[in-house]
Parts: sequence; structure tokens; C-alpha cells
Amino acid sequence: MSNTHHLTNKLKSLKLGGMLDTLELRLKQVQQDNLGYIEFLEFLLEDELQRRANRRLQLRVVQAHFEEVKTMETFDFGFNSKTPTRQIMDLATCQFIERKEWALFVGPVGVGKSHLIKAIGHQACRMGYQVLYTRTSRLLSDLGGGHADGTWDSRLRRYLKPDLLLLDDFAMKEFSQQQAEDIYELIDERSRGSSLVVASNRSPQDWYPLFPTPVLAEGVLDRLINKAHHIILTGKSYRPQLRPDKSTQVAEEVKTM
Repeated sequence: MSNTHHLTNKLKSLKLGGMLDTLELRLKQVQQDNLGYIEFLEFLLEDELQRRANRRLQLRVVQAHFEEVKTMETFDFGFNSKTPTRQIMDLATCQFIERKEWALFVGPVGVGKSHLIKAIGHQACRMGYQVLYTRTSRLLSDLGGGHADGTWDSRLRRYLKPDLLLLDDFAMKEFSQQQAEDIYELIDERSRGSSLVVASNRSPQDWYPLFPTPVLAEGVLDRLINKAHHIILTGKSYRPQLRPDKSTQVAEEVKTM
């Protein structure tokens, strides 16, 4: 091992952990490949930059509150033949965020809506955007608490600040008057210049009766439906494939073939 222990405290004090972690490896590489000082330094700088980029990504993912991390790489696009892969991949480029556009994912339970919106959110985190994921029920509960303790404005700003807001399980049940007004305020504010992705089990035409008044329904639906890319997901549910006994069942089926 090279005698580099005297550099440890200096690298730590300069917060150059990326260099510290790979110093021995890079020394061996330089010696084996007979590389020069400039190349050695370049390798170490790249390691440090990569470490900092990874930490920033990790922080953005934590701040997004995904519940569980999902990525485009782990979604099975072949499971349902009618999955609109091209539309989804276009959204995954995150150019729609740059254009301040919206997206609406609609389909029955189990076809991958939550996975896909989280995956798009994770892709946005990779590209440096600030993202926030929440279920509609939790958002409404949070804003409702703000009415009770006088912090509604500050709580709303939390959902307006990110470059991309992911709103899952939208329109699961009827909205109260206060909830409908809160949804309207959120939709209206974000429509002025930031991206929103919504996932729902119900088709947009079924949302109207969930609002207490036609005025609120029209105000929300006009902004949400007409501003968004529509991603319609159909087909069988993937969730039965995730049953704990599924692997045993598959093994037994293979034996009988």
C-alpha cells in the first residue's frame, strides 16, 4: 500500500472524500499504465465530481419523498402489449418539465401508473430537477391541517416550489368543499409555470361528479385535462406477479410442463 495516510486529514478537511476513497486505486492505475501527473489529477477530480453528483442526486431523491424508488429501467414494458411506450419514453426525457407541461396517467389498478410517475420523477432527479411526490389524500390532509393552524399558505408553497409535482391516486373519492377549493388553488397556481404529473384510476370524464360544485369542477378539469399529455394504460394487473408465492407457483408449473 502506498504511503498516503498523511494525506487523509488534508483531503478530509477540504471535503474531498471522492479523492480519498479512490486514491489508492488511482495510484495503482497510474503506476501500471505509466500515466502522467496531469492524468492522475484528472482521474481524482473526476472521482470527486462524481461523488458530489451522486450525493446531490441522493439528496434530491430523499427530498422527493417517493415512498419507494422506482426507475424506468425496472418497469416491464413488455408485460402489457398496449403500453404506450413511446409516449412514456418521451416524457422520461424530461423535456416536458423544461416546457412547463403536464402529464396525466389514467388506467385501472395494477397497470403501473404509480411506478411510471415515480420513475419519471427519479429521472427528473437525475437531471437536476427538484421533485416532490405525494398521494392526493395526504396532500389534502396536509392542506386541511393548514386551515386549522393558520399555516395553509406556507404548506401550499411546499407543493408549488418543486419543478415537478407528482400527484398520485387522484380522484379516488368525492371532494369536500374545502378540499375542492384547495385542489383548485394548487392546480391554478402550478398552471402558471411549473410541471405536474397526475395518476388516477378514474377516467377524466368520471371526475366531474366528485366536485361539490360545477364551477370548481370546470375550473380544475379545464386546467388539468387540457394542459396535459394523456397517457392511457390498459391491460392486466402486474400485481399478481408480485405475490410471495408466485415464484413457487411458477416453479411448479415448469415441473408439470
